[in-house]
Amino acid sequence: MAATAQSNITTTMSTTDVNMAEEPPDQTRDQSPDQTRDQSPDQTRDQSPDQTRDQSPDLGLELLRSELPDLKSLRRAGELLERLQEETEALQEQVRTEADGFPPRVSSALRAAKDASEKSQDLLKRDEQVSEDLSQHLDTIRPCMDSFGEAFLQVDVIEKHMKYLQCLQQTEELSSLVQQCLMTNSVWDAVSAVDKMAALVVGLRESRCSHLLNFLQQTLQFWHKILKDRLTSDLEAVLAALHWPILAPPTQTLTVPPNAGELSAQLEALVSQLLALQNSDDIITQGSAGRKQEVCLPLQIMLLPLAKRFKFHFYGNRQTNSLSKPEWYLTQVLVWLSHSSAFLEEKIQPVLDRAGAGVSAKVDLGRGLLALVQLKVQSHASRLLYDDALFSHLVEEVLHFEKELRGAHSLPPSVPGLLHLLLEENLLQKWLSMEKKMALEKVDSMLSSEGSWTSQYKDISDVDELKAPDCAETFMTLLQVITDRYRGLPCAAAQLKFLELQRELVDDFRIRLTQVMKEESRAPLGARYCAILNAVNYISTILCDWEDNVFFLQLQQAAVSLGDDGVLQGLDITDLGRLASLETSLFQGLLALLDRLKTDMTGRLLDAIMREVSEKARPYRQDRWLSLASQQDHTVMSLSSSACPMMLCVRDRLLQLHTALSLPLFQVTWQGLAERLDAFIYQEVILCNHFGAGGAAQLQFDMSRNMFPLFGLHCKRPENLFKHVKEACLVLTLSVGSALLLRDLLQDQDQDQDQDQDQDQDQDQDQDQDQNQNHGRSGPAGLAPSPQAALNELGVFCLAPRDVEILLSLRATWPGQ
Repeated sequence: MAATAQSNITTTMSTTDVNMAEEPPDQTRDQSPDQTRDQSPDQTRDQSPDQTRDQSPDLGLELLRSELPDLKSLRRAGELLERLQEETEALQEQVRTEADGFPPRVSSALRAAKDASEKSQDLLKRDEQVSEDLSQHLDTIRPCMDSFGEAFLQVDVIEKHMKYLQCLQQTEELSSLVQQCLMTNSVWDAVSAVDKMAALVVGLRESRCSHLLNFLQQTLQFWHKILKDRLTSDLEAVLAALHWPILAPPTQTLTVPPNAGELSAQLEALVSQLLALQNSDDIITQGSAGRKQEVCLPLQIMLLPLAKRFKFHFYGNRQTNSLSKPEWYLTQVLVWLSHSSAFLEEKIQPVLDRAGAGVSAKVDLGRGLLALVQLKVQSHASRLLYDDALFSHLVEEVLHFEKELRGAHSLPPSVPGLLHLLLEENLLQKWLSMEKKMALEKVDSMLSSEGSWTSQYKDISDVDELKAPDCAETFMTLLQVITDRYRGLPCAAAQLKFLELQRELVDDFRIRLTQVMKEESRAPLGARYCAILNAVNYISTILCDWEDNVFFLQLQQAAVSLGDDGVLQGLDITDLGRLASLETSLFQGLLALLDRLKTDMTGRLLDAIMREVSEKARPYRQDRWLSLASQQDHTVMSLSSSACPMMLCVRDRLLQLHTALSLPLFQVTWQGLAERLDAFIYQEVILCNHFGAGGAAQLQFDMSRNMFPLFGLHCKRPENLFKHVKEACLVLTLSVGSALLLRDLLQDQDQDQDQDQDQDQDQDQDQDQDQNQNHGRSGPAGLAPSPQAALNELGVFCLAPRDVEILLSLRATWPGQ
C-alpha cells in the first residue's frame, strides 16, 4: 500500500513538474503560489480554460502540501485518493447529460415548468367557462333583480309614509298630552311634552317635508303660547304681590304680604317652569326672528312692565319724549336698574342658581333695558346729524351713561352698551368733526383771553413746578377729555381716528405757539415769551408721559397690526419696525418738532441775555489790567467797579429766569448761560488784554468770589461751569518761577514738534491722548515731564498747551521787564 502510494505521489509530482515546465515563464514568475491560493472561486470561474488549466497543477501541489506536509503522513495518501475519486464521480454525475442534452436537474426543472404551463392553460380555459356561465346566469336573473328593486323602492316609500304618519301621530299624542296636562294643572308634564315637540321640530328642520314641518311649528307655537301665557299671567300676579316693578327708591318700608312664604314658593316654581320652557321659546324665536333671545324667559316677563312704562313716557307726544333731553330716558333706565338690584339678588338669583341656568338676573335685566335704550338712541342720533349742539349733547349723555353702566352698576363688557351705535360711519364722522370744531373754538377763545399766559397755580410753588400757562394746561386737559371719551370704544380702528385727531390738534397748537413766539421774539425776556416756552415744555412733558401709557401703547400695536394709513402715513419699513418693537412712539414726530421749537426759543433767550451782558461788560473789558496795583497794595480785595453792572445784570437775569421758567427749563437755561459767560469772558476779557500781577489777581478775585457764587445757588461747584476762565486765572496768577519753567517746557515742546513735523500726525495724536489719560510725568526720554502732565499737576485740564502759551504771553511781569 505504501509502495503504491509512493508510486502515485511520484507520478503526480512528475506530472506537476511537466505541467509547470509547460507554463510560460512570465506567468510563473509573476504569480506566486500564495496569490493563487488567495484567489476566490468567482475569480477562478471567470478565468479562461487555459488559465484554469495552467493553475490546476499549483492547486494540486498546494493540496498535497496541505494534506501531506511530511513523509510521516504518507499513510493518508490512500484516503486522500479515495476522497478525490468520490468527488470526481460526484462531479461527473452532475455534468452528465441525458438524452435531451441537458443535465438531470435541468431536465427535471424543464419538465416541471412544462407541467405547470399545461395546468395554467387548463385553468384559463376553466375561468373562461365560469365567466360565460356567470354572464348567462346574470342575464337570467336580471328581471328578478329589477322586480326586487321596484319592490325595495315601494318599501322605502311605504317606510317614509309610515314615518310621516308616525310623526303626525306623535304630534297628535303630544298635543293631546299637553291639553290633558293643562286641564289637570300638570304644568311640568305639559312643559316636558312641549319640549319633546320642540325636539321633533329640530329633527325635521333638514327635511324636505315642508308641510309637515310647518304643521309641527304651528302646533308647537300654539301650545307654547298657551303655556307661556298661563305661566306669564301667574308670574305677573306673584310679582305684583311682591311689589314688582320696584320704581321708587328702597328707602320706604314695604308691607310684607301675609303669605310671603307661599308667594316665594310659587315664584320659584314659576321661574323654574319658565326656564324649562326656554328651549322651545328659543326654537320659536330663531325660526321667526333668525336669532336667539339673549334674555332668559323669566326676565323677559319681568321686563314687560318696565318696557311698557318706557314706551309710555318716551314715545308719542309726551313732553318727556324730547330730542334735547336724552338724559331723561337714560337716567330713568339707570334708576330702574339701581332700584331693582336688591330684589333680583334676593328673590330671582337664588332660583336661577338652583335651576342651574348659569344666568345673572341683574345682567339679563340690564341687557333687556339696554335693548330699549339702543332703539331710542339709534332713532335720535340719525335725526340729530345736522344739529351740532344737540348731537354733541347726545354724545356726552351716552358717554356718561356708559360710564355709569360699567362703573356704578358693574355691567360686564360682554354686554353691549350704547357706544357701538356711535361707530356707524356717518355718526363717527360727525363725532370727529364736532370734536375738532369744538377743540379749535376752545383754543381760539383761550388764546385770546387775558389770563391765557399766566399760571393759575403761580402762587403755589409746590404745585406749579412746570409753571404751565393756563392756555397750555387747558389745551392738554382738552386732549385728555377727548381721550377719556373715546377710550371705551369697542373698536380699535375708531380709536385710532381719534388719536390722529389729537395729533393734528397738537400740531395746530404748536403752529399757533410758534406764531405768537415770533411776535414776542422782539422781547424774549418778557413774561409772555417765557410763558410760551413753558407751554412748549409742558406739552412735550405730557406727550412723553403718554408714550409710556398702556392705552397708547396698545393703540400703537393696533395701528401696526391694522396698517392704519392715517396714523402711519409717511412712515417707511424701518419706522414701522421700530413702532412694532416699541422703540419709538406715535408721538415721536410731534416731540421732535416741540424740542426743536424749545431749543430755538432757549437760544433766542440766551442770545438776548448775552447781548445785554456784553453791553454791561464793556467797561470791564476795557479796564486797565496791566497797571492795576498788586495784591500786596490792597488791604482787602473788592469787586472791580467796572464789573458791577455785568454782575448785577447776570444776577437779575438769573432771578428773572428762575421766577419765570419751569424748573427743567431753568436748569437748561442757567447751564447754557454759564457756558456762554465762560466763553465770553475768556475771549473778550482775558484774551483781549495784558495782565500785570495786580490785574491777574483782581480778575481771579472777581471771578472766584463774585461771578462763580452767582451760580452757587443752583449747583455745588459752580467753578466747574467756567473751566476756561478758572484755568486762565490759574495760569495768569502763577508765580514767576513756575511760569518761567512752564514757558520753557512748552517752548521746548514746540521745537520738538517742529523737528518731528514729518511724522504721522494721527500717531502723534494717539500718543498725546494716551499721555493725557495716564497723566504721565515723564517725556519721551523720561528726563522731563510732558507739557500736559505739567499742566495737569497745576490743575489745568481744559486748556491746551498752545492756549497756555498764549496766556503766558499775556503776562507782563517777567524778569528783566
